Amino acid sequence: MKRLAVIFLCLVITACSGIQQVMARNSNALWDVTSSCTQNERRDHTASPCERVNLEQGYVVLKDMRGKTQFLVMPTARITGIESPEILAAGAPNYWQAAWDTRIYVSKRAGDKLPDKDIGLAVNSPFGRTQNQLHIHIDCLKPAVITALNKVKRDGKWREISFPQRLHAYQALYVETLTPDPFKRLAAHAKDMSHETLVVAGLDHGFMLLADTATLTDRASGEELLDHECKIAQP
Repeated sequence: MKRLAVIFLCLVITACSGIQQVMARNSNALWDVTSSCTQNERRDHTASPCERVNLEQGYVVLKDMRGKTQFLVMPTARITGIESPEILAAGAPNYWQAAWDTRIYVSKRAGDKLPDKDIGLAVNSPFGRTQNQLHIHIDCLKPAVITALNKVKRDGKWREISFPQRLHAYQALYVETLTPDPFKRLAAHAKDMSHETLVVAGLDHGFMLLADTATLTDRASGEELLDHECKIAQP
């Protein structure tokens, strides 16, 4: 029985590795998944392989392959990423609000209702991603990030914040709500959205927007602030 269990585990690991390799080779893989989910929802009202499809608000919710608690929110429209002008257009959907509203999926996977201050959302820069379909990562924040955020002034001004554990420094802005759209708040502050990563960290009250700019030594991958092992939820 033990031998069979080991063989089964190896097959699972091999399969997951194969999927990850496909994702790395095919930068349109997430768009293909999104299209499949929306087609299934329209045809027979099943979101599979997504967890949820919201055609009215134009987004899908997908369980990510990595981690127990990580989910993705993606537009049903073809939008490449944070650099896309569509996200700044008048009347564009607020995908950050949609992502925040689906944080319950993370809590369910964690086995307990997580407080808002333990959850973060992230969009990587073009240099810190493998997929060319806009996707917002939803998962637990790293414990060190939560501790550091408690020390940031909440005065509505952009200010630099440093994190431990070799994480990059970010520009932080406290906001009470996700309206206006965090993308538009960042666009008013950043010089070039095509080099930016953006993280929305939940707090006891309000949110902290965290932005980083890609350089030769920094891919600007805000996902680094998320903990795909969700240690904060472990006893």
